[in-house]
Amino acid sequence: MKTAEISKVGVGIATVDARRSEFARLLLAEVHALFQRDPDIPSIIGMGNGSFEGPADLLANVLASAATSARNTDLVRKHARSVFSSDAQALGAALDDIAVTARKNFEPGGITTTLLFSRGIHALLAHRVTHSLWNEGRRDLALALKTLFGRAFSTDIHPAARFGNGIWLDHGLGFVVGETAAIGDDVSIWHGVTLGSTLKDNSDQRHPRIGRGTTIGADAILLGGIDIGSGSVIAAGSIVLVDVEPGTTVAGVPAKPKARTETSFAGF
Repeated sequence: MKTAEISKVGVGIATVDARRSEFARLLLAEVHALFQRDPDIPSIIGMGNGSFEGPADLLANVLASAATSARNTDLVRKHARSVFSSDAQALGAALDDIAVTARKNFEPGGITTTLLFSRGIHALLAHRVTHSLWNEGRRDLALALKTLFGRAFSTDIHPAARFGNGIWLDHGLGFVVGETAAIGDDVSIWHGVTLGSTLKDNSDQRHPRIGRGTTIGADAILLGGIDIGSGSVIAAGSIVLVDVEPGTTVAGVPAKPKARTETSFAGF
């Protein structure tokens, strides 16, 4: 699997927009209902009076709640709202991330608690914003916001890294992603994962490329310009230094293919 094969959304734009629009409407309604039931919650998590004009405003306020000063809160809200209002791809991907995380997560609470209380989702929302700004050429601003978000969420995700849609970043703590990394659609990633370089390569493909539907366990380290085939499973704690064929489970230090049986975990 090469870079060009990193998957993209393949359904019709009209269908995607209609589905996402309905999901956004439901998300807003449920958040407002939660805040009405327990009006202390928006203050506790730093989301003001809990009133939002639309999905872009809601997601922007979630990110702004991570800031540590009133001035930074306003700036984060401004830039995040601008991205989610003007970049349909960033907003659509963020909504897909929330929907997929709520579906895959074993904990109760649905889409509302996923958005409000999931650190992994917050880190993904942050990257959607910084990546959009990076692509606009506002790279210093993207890096500045990356730094702020990294302090808040204990991640270090380069704004240039390319993420597909429907990512499940469970917990998110300790997630490190290098500049030229690429993650396909429907990838599930646990905490402590590193997508890094070997420091022996300064090319534009020096970080891992993760195929669609891959699952990466906690504290796995993937290094170099390697290709991880679609549907692969990277076991927790593995160190992966070479390509992985599609549909393969690898484990160990260094990681090696592991036979799958009927009872083997085959990913999400």
